[in-house]
Amino acid sequence: MNRNTPLVTSNPDSITYTGLLASATGTLSYRLTNDYLFHAVLQKNNRVLRALLCSLLHLKSENISSVQITNPIELGQSIHAKSFILDIRILMNNNTLINLEMQVANEGNWPDRSLSYLCRAFDNLNEGENYGDLKPAIHIGILDFTLFPEKPEFYSSYLMMNSKNYTVHSDKLRLSVLNLPQIHLATQTDRAYRLDYWAALFQSTTWEDIKMIASKNEAIQEAAETMYRLSQDEKIRLQCEALDRYYRNQRTHQAQLEKIKKMKDIEKRLKNTESKLETTEEKLEAAEGKLEATEGKLETAEGKLEAAETELTKLRAELEALRAASVSQTP
Repeated sequence: MNRNTPLVTSNPDSITYTGLLASATGTLSYRLTNDYLFHAVLQKNNRVLRALLCSLLHLKSENISSVQITNPIELGQSIHAKSFILDIRILMNNNTLINLEMQVANEGNWPDRSLSYLCRAFDNLNEGENYGDLKPAIHIGILDFTLFPEKPEFYSSYLMMNSKNYTVHSDKLRLSVLNLPQIHLATQTDRAYRLDYWAALFQSTTWEDIKMIASKNEAIQEAAETMYRLSQDEKIRLQCEALDRYYRNQRTHQAQLEKIKKMKDIEKRLKNTESKLETTEEKLEAAEGKLEATEGKLETAEGKLEAAETELTKLRAELEALRAASVSQTP
C-alpha cells in the first residue's frame, strides 16, 4: 500500500484486498469493541486514527494536520481492568480535545458520564489564560447498544443551543454517538463518510467478515491489518482477555444484583399484596357480620309481617261475622 495515498478514497469499491490478512480465517478471538484492542489499534496506527476521526467528524483528510493520543498505554504491559482508562484522549490540530470511547455494556449512565467527560475536557484553561483560549471539546461514544431506543439513530450529534430558535450557544462543546446496532439507519451522509464501514468492522465476528469490508476501503484494510498484527502478540491477547474477563465478571455481578433487586421487589409486592388481602378479608368479615345482622333483622321483620297478616286475617273474619250478624237482625 502506498503510504502517501489518502485512506478514504473516492472509489472504495475499486480497492482489491490482498496482503497480510490472507491467512486470517475463522472467528475473532476479540472484536474491535474490546476496549484494549480498540485503544491499541488506534495508538499503533496514526493513519487509522485519522481516518476514523475523518469519518466521525465529517472531515476531509486535509482538515487534520496532526492527531495525538495524550493518554497512551504501554502495549503488552499488564493492566488492572478496574483502573484501565476507557476513553482515548486525543489532541487534534493542537487545538481540539477529543474523548473517544468504546462502550459495549449499557450501564444506564452513559448520558451523564459522557457529559462529565466532556465538561472535564472543556475545562482546559491554565492559570493566566483567557476564556477565549478554551479549546473545543468533543466526546464521541461508539456504543454497542442503542442510546435512546424510543428514538433510534445510527449517528447523532448534540450541541448546546437555544431550545426555541435553535441558535447554537457555543460550537466548542459537542457530543456525538455512533449506535452500532442501528447501522440499517445510516443516512446518505453517514455512508458518504464510510461510517457504515467502520460500524461493520466494529461488529465483525469473523476474519471473513473483516476481509470483505477491507476489500472495499483502504482505511478499513489498514485497520484490519493492524488489528491482525496485534492479535498475534501474546501479551496483547492476554490484556484483551483480562479486560474481557473483567467485563464478564461485571456483567455477572450486575445480573446478580438485578436478580436480587428483582427478588426484593417481588417480596415487597408480595407483602403489599398480603397486607391488602388481610385488609380485604377483614372488610369481608365485617360485611358478613353486617349481612348476618341484616338477615336477622329481615327475619324479624318477616315474622312481624306474618303476625300482622295473621292479625289482619283475624280482624277481617271478625268484621265479616259482625256484618253477617247485623244483616240477620234487620227486621
